[in-house]
This record gives sequence, structure tokens and C-alpha cells, in this order.
Amino acid sequence: WNVPLRRLSTPSHRYSRSLPFAMSFSGTASRVVRRLAHRNIDWASPIFKGDPELSAAVSAFRGWTANAEAMAEKYAAPPTPIDFASSKSAVRDKALVEALEQLYTSNKPPAETYEWSAEDRADKEQLIEDAKERNVFTQEMIEDTEKELAFMRRNRTNREMSGADMKELYPDIAEEVEKEIEDREWFKDTLSK
Repeated sequence: WNVPLRRLSTPSHRYSRSLPFAMSFSGTASRVVRRLAHRNIDWASPIFKGDPELSAAVSAFRGWTANAEAMAEKYAAPPTPIDFASSKSAVRDKALVEALEQLYTSNKPPAETYEWSAEDRADKEQLIEDAKERNVFTQEMIEDTEKELAFMRRNRTNREMSGADMKELYPDIAEEVEKEIEDREWFKDTLSK
């Protein structure tokens, strides 16, 4: 984003965007934060609490959105003009106040812009591509797991199922059992080893 900034004299408004942009920027930021805050996201869901790293990231994101909303409300209005007349009456050295007033009115610093570096942009785009690939892999795993669950539901064991039926449905287990019998590993899978 190329965002022009201009310096203001009050410390709380050290940098402020030009007035028309400031209004649209703060309005946009407020709308984005409100949309994120009012989505149907269950922040208390166990998915956000299972992994400490994810939990910390979610907490940081929620703090960031709250801070962004507070800053958008705080800086929505332009800064109030400086009252040099009251400062002249309160300060003994009126020449100092006049010099500061002249500096404030005559100083027009150039706009500052931020350029997103090409290597940082490429790095972020690579992260997005990696995430898309992982998402595709995860979707494939979900489909395979759903097929396996459907198979297991169709072929549940019950009292009428014979050993031959089990061998037919689960050939990998049958092969393992036959190998254990051949190797005389009678108590291999028992608890009291």
C-alpha cells in the first residue's frame, strides 16, 4: 500500500494520514473489525484451545482487532488545531512560541510512502501457496477418512459375524494374526508383558 503520511505537531498525532484518506481509512478499518468481531465464530470452541500455539495466535489476533477498533475510534476525527494564543499568554518567551507557530504554519514535509518489498511479498505469496497445498492435502485426507468411516459403519462387527467374515473384511489384521500364530507369539498383544 502506498499511503501518504503527513507530520502534525501534536505528539499524540505524530503521523496522520491526509484528511480525506483518514476518514475513509478509519471507516474501512472500523467496518473490517466489526465484520470480524460479529462473525459467527465461537472463540470458546475447543479447536482454538487444543494447541497452545494456536491459542496464543487467536488471543493475539483478538487483541489486535480490539486495539484496531479502539484506535479507529480514537483517531477517527482530525486533530484539533493548536491554540498558539493561549500558549503566548502562558509562556514567558513569546518569541519561542512565535517561532514554533511560524514553523508549524510554514513547514510542509513531503508525503511518506511505504513500499512493500518484492522479497517480502514473494515470501508471503509462497506461504499462501504452501497453505493452499496443505489445504488440498487435508481435504484429500478428509475424503479418505470419510470413506473409511463409511466402510467401517457398513461392516460393523456383531455377534453373527464369523472369523472368516472378519478375515475377508480386514485382510491386514488377518495376515498379522496368521503371522503371530506361525511365529508362536501367543501373548504378543496382551497387557501383562
